[in-house]
Amino acid sequence: MKTHTSETQSTISPEKALEFLKEGNIRFVNNLKVNRNLLEQVNDTREGQWPFAVILSCIDSRTSAELIFDQGLGDIFSVRIAGNFVNQDILGSMEFGANVAGSKLIVVLGHTKCGALKGGLDAEAINATEMKNLSHLVNRFNPIINEIIQDGEERSSKNSDLLERLNHQNVLETIKEIRKESTTLNNLEKESKIKIVGANYCVETGAVTWL
Repeated sequence: MKTHTSETQSTISPEKALEFLKEGNIRFVNNLKVNRNLLEQVNDTREGQWPFAVILSCIDSRTSAELIFDQGLGDIFSVRIAGNFVNQDILGSMEFGANVAGSKLIVVLGHTKCGALKGGLDAEAINATEMKNLSHLVNRFNPIINEIIQDGEERSSKNSDLLERLNHQNVLETIKEIRKESTTLNNLEKESKIKIVGANYCVETGAVTWL
């Protein structure tokens, strides 16, 4: 399969970009990876890149977007941070991908059994360590946890139901933040030039579900 060019990227709609990813994940789950000459793709992209999507995912070693969506060199911008949330720098990266480089889709990809979210639920224990930067990261999930936890419910990474609700809500809150904090991306979406969508990857099956 050839890599995307400026011409092919320009013909892709946000809906078609989403379909590319859905088809790619089906191939991944069924172990039907498209045959690609990666060295040829290196050569094809030596003068530039025309990715059709920006995917924000976790640093988890099981959630490589290129693999689980069966994409090649030059196909997607991959943004990764533990807990798949946004900050100003990540928003700037997304704005570059969509408004400068022409990507048509932004995906916030969460995943089951997320270690960063487990850390958020167990933040008290992490805060007692000397890992100040990790504490800062996991504490950022407190507002979402406080919003979704039920009276009397155990706040613990061992509470699998709470962990999965947190995963789902974290994706939705990240999408809200993208729209709120990036006028550029919000306007592109309102003009139907891009889509901003959420998804969840199952580390047990390899399947992606769309929110």
